[in-house]
Amino acid sequence: MIETIRQGLEEDGFKVSISKLCRWFGVPRRTFYYRTVKAPPKLQERLVEPVKAMIEENPSFGYRTVAGLLGMNKNTVQRIFQIKGWQVRKRAVGFRPRIQALPSVAQAPNERWATDLCRIWAGKDKWCTLAVVIDCYSRELLGWQLSRSARAKTPEAALEHALIARFGTLGRVPRPFLLRSDNGLVFTSRSYTRLVRSYGLQQEFITPHSPEQNGMVERVIRTIKEQCAHRHRFESLQHASRVLGDWIRFYNQQRPHQALNMKTPAEAYALAA
Repeated sequence: MIETIRQGLEEDGFKVSISKLCRWFGVPRRTFYYRTVKAPPKLQERLVEPVKAMIEENPSFGYRTVAGLLGMNKNTVQRIFQIKGWQVRKRAVGFRPRIQALPSVAQAPNERWATDLCRIWAGKDKWCTLAVVIDCYSRELLGWQLSRSARAKTPEAALEHALIARFGTLGRVPRPFLLRSDNGLVFTSRSYTRLVRSYGLQQEFITPHSPEQNGMVERVIRTIKEQCAHRHRFESLQHASRVLGDWIRFYNQQRPHQALNMKTPAEAYALAA
């Protein structure tokens, strides 16, 4: 209304400011300048429901993982996440100094594997040790072992599990490649180093106090904790092993990976083999 009056006055040769017109008519200036906020677009329930069901079951999944598992467009899923407020909160970025060193990456399968340990609470069996071995090219979780013991036998069993999964049998590998680990006592023990050499592998140790150099397996362990271990109340070691085994099969065979162009680890290996 005020804009119409202003234009009429200008046509009659009278130039009056907006602030003066607002005072005359007792209208706050902010009311004049107010613009209706555009309502958020309506979402189709047939698209929202499967997304909601998946993140209720797996709260730590991001929109790319959800889109890959549901076969939906990632931009559509991201839009649903934004409008519904379902985004996964990102961790704060730290400011600790980092040294420049060779990262745990590979250009082909069986070029570099990585291994590490973590602890899992297993109910009546209390804290147990989980050892994992991954291929740094495909991110495939090849071998793992959950045990009450934190001795070298646990990562040794995980390594042999990985060798059988990849090569079908135990024995010297067709071509020597690197096995990266930290400088923990189990990985530097005589028993473990002797076993690694017997299979034709070459050990590679990161710089002390530099876990980022083994970042790939560290990230897999974080995913195991966030998407499996922390979401279950394990009653025993046997229960934990069963659940972890199911999740690892899901991780290798079904879960798309952003770094693999939304392919699963098994698909990435099959394409490169």
